[in-house]
Amino acid sequence: MEDHYSVSSPRRVLSFSKRKRGTVSFQDPDDKPSGFGVSGEHGLKTSEVYGFVGSITTIVATVIFLIWAYVPEPCLHSIGIFYYPNRYWALAIPTYAMVTVVLTLMFYIGLNFFSTPPATSISTIYDEFSREPVNSVRSTNVDEQPIEPISDIGIDKINTLMFTDIK
Repeated sequence: MEDHYSVSSPRRVLSFSKRKRGTVSFQDPDDKPSGFGVSGEHGLKTSEVYGFVGSITTIVATVIFLIWAYVPEPCLHSIGIFYYPNRYWALAIPTYAMVTVVLTLMFYIGLNFFSTPPATSISTIYDEFSREPVNSVRSTNVDEQPIEPISDIGIDKINTLMFTDIK
């Protein structure tokens, strides 16, 4: 006979005695929810659908472009395709697109150069957020020295550290 406190399956149901009327159920990993089971209980996510449709569209457009650009006209006519754009655009569209990207990048870099102050400007060294170091009295005991507040290192100290010979 089966004991009232026994568990029929650790994966399925943990059942307590009938007197307590309490049951705790755990979902079996072997049981798949209805539907595709790809994204859980809530179905497909829109980003997944858009990504799938976008990738399939890109592949189909690339294949159509390559057929249009490389298959000779007699083969297209034998298939029944008589109307298509001029072959000039098979080279012109990618060329225009690449030139547009390169000019956009050059314009962006040039705009950054114009908005950056010159190297001789004092604003490249000090601005409204610069902090001067605070001169504090140092204690002789190392354990009692407080942590110094955050400050900028002066350009004279940087030049001394970087450009003096240490030998």
